[in-house]
Amino acid sequence: MAENHPNPRAVLQQLRRELLRQDTPVQYNKEEIVRYGAFVGSAIECHEQLPRAMDYARGKIDICAGNGRAISSGSVFLADEMSLCRGRFRRTWHAPRGGVWGCMVFANTLLPQWRSFIPLTAGVACCQAVREICEVPSHLRWVNDVLVGGRKVAGFLVESYTETRHGEEFALVGFGINVNNSSFPVELEGTAISLTQILGKNIDLTEFTTIFLAKLAFNFGILLHEEARDLRGDGFSGGQGRHLLLDRWLDLSDTLGKRVLYGFDVMTAPQYQAEVMGLDPSGGLILRLVDGSVKTEHSGEIRYLG
Repeated sequence: MAENHPNPRAVLQQLRRELLRQDTPVQYNKEEIVRYGAFVGSAIECHEQLPRAMDYARGKIDICAGNGRAISSGSVFLADEMSLCRGRFRRTWHAPRGGVWGCMVFANTLLPQWRSFIPLTAGVACCQAVREICEVPSHLRWVNDVLVGGRKVAGFLVESYTETRHGEEFALVGFGINVNNSSFPVELEGTAISLTQILGKNIDLTEFTTIFLAKLAFNFGILLHEEARDLRGDGFSGGQGRHLLLDRWLDLSDTLGKRVLYGFDVMTAPQYQAEVMGLDPSGGLILRLVDGSVKTEHSGEIRYLG
């Protein structure tokens, strides 16, 4: 039996607890958000081992299509360990037992202008879960790296997949969270850390994953809720008319004001240094370059300087 084994009922119960949370002075429709987001975790498969959760998810999508039905949006695939997982730019992701490794399938019905918010959604959910369970000051580095004390606890990868039989489009939200795993490859020493190393004790993986998935559900609910408000012409729910998800990201991030190194693949091909000025309405990073010019990046990554 898999060590990490959350179930849909527990995720839904945890999601409904968000209705009681007093976490912001901004008024918004929590009931509608919960209803929109309740699809996340509606089906959960727990495995002891997988090569790569995203590849497994693609296979399940294709099997469902071949049987004349669609996979349930919000399906989650978890593995206690993965052997062939990778992060952005095909970087190897270390995924031994003790971490939370997996993928969530989202049937992508969002309008194109809101799809860039999906990576932000995953980071916000994880950062909130770390703060709630571990009570440590975790922060987001653009786009969605979760850091504690400047070291990476979690990362996310969003990949698109179009099923070939019917042309249905999906977003696969891959996640890797260092929870109880405590050893890392040499190349990650000093840059990665796990929650067990921070706290000096192990965390219940199933409980952590349940809360993370509930946070993911609520934040996906926000994404769908804000799109619906925009289509109705009601404006967004956040402060000063901002998208509510941007409010949440800004509240959790320590990126604003930082001097950074930017690159599409910053580890192997850094492009320039800049100061972070803010986020634009679509989540793009506003940067002021050394020569004083300002540009906005919607892809790529950053590393902090100094």
